[in-house]
Amino acid sequence: MKTNKSTYAWLLGFSLLFAAGCSELDQVPEATATKTAVFSSERGLELYANSFYDVLTSPDFSILPTANNIIRSDEMADYAARTQVPDFLREGAFSSRQSSGWDWRALRNINYFIENNTSPNVTPEARRHYTGLARFFRAWFYYDKVKRFGDVPWINKTLPVGDSALYNTRDPRTLVMDSVLADLDYATQNIRTTTDNSRSLITKSIAYGLKSRICLFEGTFRKYHTSYKLESTAAKWLTEAVNAADKVIKESGFTLNEAGGPTASYRQLFISKTPVGSEIMLSAVVDPALSVFNDANWWWTSATYGARVSLTRTFVNTYLTIDGTPFTAKPGYQTMTFMEEVKGRDRRLQQTIRMGDYKRINGGTPEPAPPVFSYTYTGYQPIKWTVDDTYPDGGSRNENSISVMRYAEILLNYAEAKAELGTLTNEDWAKTVGALRKRAGITGGLSAKPTVVDTYLQTNYFPTISDPALLEIRRERGIELVLEGFRFYDIVRWNRGQLMEQEWNGFYVPALDKPLDLNEDGKNDVVFYKVRPATQLPGVTYINVAETVNGVPNPQRLKNDTSGELTWLSNIPRKWDEKHYLYPIPEADRQVNPKLGQNPGW
Repeated sequence: MKTNKSTYAWLLGFSLLFAAGCSELDQVPEATATKTAVFSSERGLELYANSFYDVLTSPDFSILPTANNIIRSDEMADYAARTQVPDFLREGAFSSRQSSGWDWRALRNINYFIENNTSPNVTPEARRHYTGLARFFRAWFYYDKVKRFGDVPWINKTLPVGDSALYNTRDPRTLVMDSVLADLDYATQNIRTTTDNSRSLITKSIAYGLKSRICLFEGTFRKYHTSYKLESTAAKWLTEAVNAADKVIKESGFTLNEAGGPTASYRQLFISKTPVGSEIMLSAVVDPALSVFNDANWWWTSATYGARVSLTRTFVNTYLTIDGTPFTAKPGYQTMTFMEEVKGRDRRLQQTIRMGDYKRINGGTPEPAPPVFSYTYTGYQPIKWTVDDTYPDGGSRNENSISVMRYAEILLNYAEAKAELGTLTNEDWAKTVGALRKRAGITGGLSAKPTVVDTYLQTNYFPTISDPALLEIRRERGIELVLEGFRFYDIVRWNRGQLMEQEWNGFYVPALDKPLDLNEDGKNDVVFYKVRPATQLPGVTYINVAETVNGVPNPQRLKNDTSGELTWLSNIPRKWDEKHYLYPIPEADRQVNPKLGQNPGW
């Protein structure tokens, strides 16, 4: 993800030599670049390796997500109300004709490197290091493919045009994932880089971090998707996840950022221009000199550009109170107003959504910034990736670095894998979930794992889970990693796709025609009505919640018609079926190679 001007032009020309291929397996030509200049020196290997993850110079070969990929990555999640229901969840609206992702250019680039990294002019240790990098990226590439499609062809060499192997059937998930694990093991043992202050290059710790992520995914997928009949192999993967995460915890030197205290240290991770190096392990960094920015503010504040993602009340209810007890244990929580419910909560809430005394800088002046209903549908408007200055709101101008991997995830991977194995101790709890909650200002339940089930969490999210600690780890994962791109595939691996059908609900409105001062600064912000008043208050947004607007069903309603929780798009059904745990193989690719078959239900 990082390059400098001196290598930019060289790499751009170099990558073009390899970029003539098409996306389908049967249309990738042989590379035309001369190998000698590249593979006979360590400098050549280094420059080639940049093509694995440098989205600036070789976007067709990039495997790591871009900054803009990440900030959008949770727009399809159970907790994310958005402008439109995704076609993927609308019955009959999505098929193999709309599917995508069957792109293999990056794989050929990696395999070509591994095959040709054999020159005796380079030391064996250096060759192993760069092959380790290549195999790291191949593991990530195949992890993404298996998550999306399940069985896929395992290809570990370059294939010439016309090779019959290009038209083979898909290989079983077990073969592919065993191969991914072998790649990860090689990478962790041979990548020699242990530190990178830029947080943009792959190190040994990042390889172990990715291994913990992938092994946790595969272990829990096998455990909870019993139709695959792979439950007996789940423990192996979960153990690998524990061991990999433990390596990061004990040897990497990373720690949780606590520099800003409970009210700021979490948010610092997402709005800092330079990655917060104590916790951020890998980052999509900005480079104004090369005009590399992201559009986080534009996407998250625009009424028209982004998906207008807002958190749901069901999810916001899972944020604990500051003493560590469930918010939903409070009497009358169901009818608390927004102003009441956000007080005395886990400090990450105020660093995730607009609430309280949140302000934005407009022309150098901090101004109160309550939830804006030209953006939010639920009242819970995210701020996680947006900087507080309004200047970047209108384009790709953000200079904050975007986290790709951070230490908090590794702690959660460790805790969840141990809980799934039944080996989680109080010490494990204290150094993982307890540490994260302490950073968030929570005062209770930090040193010992819980022994009582939270019935709200169990009823609304995980009815088959009876282990209190595992329930709390899943709560913690949702809150700590919210909007970072993990949620959809967490739901997939837990076999809880039905959560995608949850109502998109918002904060409680006590009555129609009653002005609400959402940030309690003495100025009213919003009024909900069914008959628009003849006279409107200045500076107040008026929201129509009548049953119909101009004869068309109104997507914005109150649950009890004249009071209650806001609801959004309840008139458009969302449907999750078993087939949705995998995407369909794109129809165009099946036409080229009918042996690929199709995933069940599609």
